[in-house]
Amino acid sequence: MGIARVAFMHKKFGDAQKLYAEVVDRFGNLALTAEALYWRAVSQYKATNDHTVLGEVAKELSEKHPDDEWTLKSDPWAH
Repeated sequence: MGIARVAFMHKKFGDAQKLYAEVVDRFGNLALTAEALYWRAVSQYKATNDHTVLGEVAKELSEKHPDDEWTLKSDPWAH
C-alpha cells in the first residue's frame, strides 16, 4: 500500500493502479482491501479520465464491503 501511495503522489497513476490491483489480488481477504479497491479506481480514473470506473468501484465496494469507510467515501460515485 505504501509503495502504491508513493506512486500515486508522484502522479505515476498507471503504476499506482497496478500496485493497488496487486494488493487486492494478493490480500483480498484483509481489511485493507476496500481501501486498495478505492485507490485502484482513483488511480485508473486519474490515468485515463474515464469516470465510469468510479461508479463501478462504488458498486463493487457496496457489494463486497458494505460497512467499510471506503464504501462510504465512494458513495457519491454510485449515483
